[in-house]
Amino acid sequence: MSAPGVGGGGAEIVEEATSGVVAGTSGQAPVAIPRDDLVLHYEAYRVRQARALIGLLPRDAIRPLYRRARKAAGATVDEDDPMAVLVAHCESLLPLPPFEVWLEDLERWPDAHWREVEASPDAPSSASPVTIDTRRFRHGLESWTARLRGFRDQDAWRGFITFQRDEDAPADLHRTALIFREPTLTDLRDRFRGFENASLEAFLRSALP
Repeated sequence: MSAPGVGGGGAEIVEEATSGVVAGTSGQAPVAIPRDDLVLHYEAYRVRQARALIGLLPRDAIRPLYRRARKAAGATVDEDDPMAVLVAHCESLLPLPPFEVWLEDLERWPDAHWREVEASPDAPSSASPVTIDTRRFRHGLESWTARLRGFRDQDAWRGFITFQRDEDAPADLHRTALIFREPTLTDLRDRFRGFENASLEAFLRSALP
């Protein structure tokens, strides 16, 4: 159940420890979305597909399906979160692509994947924002990576930027306040991609201690 092949052009996958779908804008050096973030996107994709299956079932089919899910989970069943048990069982029933296949599809049809995220009732929330786009820029003599992190907030998409100096450890991040509020995820990405280098430098200065 990969996203349909419609939408924007592809991007190259970089073979690095933090490899992932390349993001970038005209005149900007491309940079890969970290693999850890892509794994989170993939896990969220699987949950969305499983929840979509549950939403298609008649109500009288849910209880027997949950009984089968509990039986399949065995000793690992979480009695406090029956929906999580049901979702995990539905994930196992669906012919979902493995991570590498899903990643190739995301590389080829990124806009279709983002539209699927935007249309889903399980879009990222403020408790679990995701990396939507990345850019590399220079601040003085140093090379930095800016990552757009976003989530849906009722009828809008909110976001902030995290900054990391290229030679710093992954934990050494600096972030802005919530500076984006756009009606759609596409608008959020376009706003981030429209920033000039000087704008990114200004936001970085505001995020530094």
